[in-house]
Order: sequence, then C-alpha cells, then structure tokens
Amino acid sequence: QEKGRAVKDKVLRNFGMPKPEGYRKALRLMELAERYKLPVITLIDTPGAYPGIDSEERGISESIAQNLAVMSRLATPIICVVIGEGSSGGALGIGVGDHLAMLQYATYFVISPEGCANIIWKSTERAPDAAEAMGVTSAVLQELGIVDATIPEPLGGAHRDVDLMARRIREHIVGQLDRLAKLPTEELLDKRYQRLLSYGR
Repeated sequence: QEKGRAVKDKVLRNFGMPKPEGYRKALRLMELAERYKLPVITLIDTPGAYPGIDSEERGISESIAQNLAVMSRLATPIICVVIGEGSSGGALGIGVGDHLAMLQYATYFVISPEGCANIIWKSTERAPDAAEAMGVTSAVLQELGIVDATIPEPLGGAHRDVDLMARRIREHIVGQLDRLAKLPTEELLDKRYQRLLSYGR
C-alpha cells in the first residue's frame, strides 16, 4: 500500500489505509503466488486499515482475519518488510510470514503512541512515553523476537538515498529467499506456525 507524498497523491492512495477490497486483492495475489510456486514479498507502510463506516460495512475485520488465516498456511515462502510505519491490524493483514524485517528507523505497533497515550494518560503529550513502553522500534522488537532482522538505513534515513536503500532491501530479501527455498514445505509451514505461537511469550 503506497501512502503518496504530495497531498493529491495521499488522497488518491487513501493515506496508505487499505480498504477491505485491498486486502482481498492482496489475498488473491498471494493465492496465485502459491499456485505458481512463487514467493510472497510484502512491503508494509500503513497507519492501519481504513476505519470508515463504509469499510466496516464491507467487512474490513473479516478481510484482515481471512488474510491472517490464509497467510498462516500458504504453502510458499513469505517475507515481510516494514519499510516505514506498520500499524495495527492494517499491517498484520499483510504481515504474517516466515521472515519479518524492518528498516532501521521504521516503526511497528498495535496502536499509535498518540492513541495509546490518549487511552492511558488521557493526553497525547505522553506519546513519547507510550512509544518507549510499547517498544515500537526495530531494535526493541528484534530483541523481543518479533522482528528477525533490521536493515540498516543510510545516514539521515532511507529517503536520503533511495537507490542504496532499495539495493539493501533487495539483498536482504534475496538472502532470505535462498534460505527459505531450501526448506521442505511441511517444515516451512511448521516453522511459520511455531513463530506465530511464540508471539507474546
């Protein structure tokens, strides 16, 4: 899901918030990949699924749940990379896989630090405290075993040298694909299942 850069692009791309149709389209493509024995690569950069009434009416929760269920048993390697913001069920809907990597300055969380601070302390001014408590960075999440790898960004962030960052992401993905391709399908799926069970322990 692209977020867009200029205001016009952001509106066109719904600010990077997928609707149910987006998750269903992603699922169809993943099932095609499985059929043709192709790996699935997801690049995650979303503030979450679109929360509008129309999205609820068309089954946003069901579409995300369906993606989680199918991705957990898809018989092909899945590599997920958080390239910016990975938030809430919106990120999870394309984030179940055999390997999860994050860019060095990316964030991954169940609720935004502002939202968390507002719920707990009734003030968004405590967002930095919430972010620290939640552990939203790649370093903390890797230490917790949720993220498998951190891909280093150029000085100043990925946007400072897009070509270099693209090469680093590509090299990382290719390396992981080589590793995952050697696993028998049954072992691949078992490891993915065990990985999912290990979250929160």
